[in-house]
Amino acid sequence: MLNLKRALFAVACAGMMAGSTASARAADPLVIDVILPVTGPAAFLGTAQSNSLELLEQIVNKSGGVNGRPVKFVIHDDQTSPQTAVQLTNAVVAAKAPVIIGSAMVAACNAMAPLAKDGPVMYCLSPAVHPPDGSYMFSSGFSTKDLLVAVMRYLRNRGWHRIATITSADATGQDADRSIDEAVALAENKEQTIVDREHFAPADVTVAAQIASLKATKPDALIIWTTGTPFGTVLRAVSDAGLDVPLVTTPGNMTHEQMKAYASFLPDDLYIPTKPAFAPDQLANGPVKNAVLTFQRAFKAANVRPDEGYISLWDATLLIVEAYRKLGANASAAQIRNYISSQRNWAGVDGTYDFVSVPQRGIGVNSVMMVRWDRAKDDWLGVSRLGGNLK
Repeated sequence: MLNLKRALFAVACAGMMAGSTASARAADPLVIDVILPVTGPAAFLGTAQSNSLELLEQIVNKSGGVNGRPVKFVIHDDQTSPQTAVQLTNAVVAAKAPVIIGSAMVAACNAMAPLAKDGPVMYCLSPAVHPPDGSYMFSSGFSTKDLLVAVMRYLRNRGWHRIATITSADATGQDADRSIDEAVALAENKEQTIVDREHFAPADVTVAAQIASLKATKPDALIIWTTGTPFGTVLRAVSDAGLDVPLVTTPGNMTHEQMKAYASFLPDDLYIPTKPAFAPDQLANGPVKNAVLTFQRAFKAANVRPDEGYISLWDATLLIVEAYRKLGANASAAQIRNYISSQRNWAGVDGTYDFVSVPQRGIGVNSVMMVRWDRAKDDWLGVSRLGGNLK
């Protein structure tokens, strides 16, 4: 894929050199800066996102780029460090870039947010970020609140009412704790009870004590809200303790790499609230299903099995490219923000976006779908309708 991208770029450069100076300027790449955790603990996510951008770059440029100019995504590695993300953001802001895509982790996005108070547009790829209405920051995917409302609805409808939770003692876990409380407090969830809450540091090498404590409460299901290596730590402890209950986790863990790495201690029932793109067979015919099928065909042609990392920036990136196509390559941060904020019926792989009704995000709980990891099929299977409702 990378060689093809270089070849395409070389052809474009050759064409520029052969043309007039004015034509060369017109065909200069439109640079869009991206900040991702390509290395560090979240590299499993950032690497997939980086690969997804390579494919998107080819697709966008084969369809004409931005009014004849090729798009070039320039990826900066924040090393899964909020401090590094801030340094990179300062450099991009100083260069007066109108748009930044990233980062992928909530702590990095929260650290970057103050730097974009007056622009550039910052499209964070973590659903745990909740930007103020009308701000220059957008958040891709579903909010943690909507994900956990769908989770609690699904658990309730399955008859699983005694819920235990274990969350990491970081920004991701803290956001989940608040969202779980809000979901349980809804009138529809009056039958749901949190029987135990456990916490752990992301760097902990074992959580055996926490799992033993929550196992004693005899929960019907366990919510594990953390991503990456810490998720594996919890899964191993659950397996070692013989805790045999349905598990629910964040879509941040929906990577084939992780499922392969944890195969020896994955449970039979692992559920995740996620995007329609993972279960197109559950979708009615229409614009969203068409967007999902187009997405899947693109990755099939590239011989890649997409997972959460690949999907998480797809809609956000296409929205930004569409804004440039409509407004021109010299569009300002304010113009791009206003364009995205005005979209009311934009169909993507995450669902139908309405940024007027759902500011800064565009989609809500009614587009969330529950899936289950099927070890035999080595894939995720849809187990609910949209909104987390049972079939």
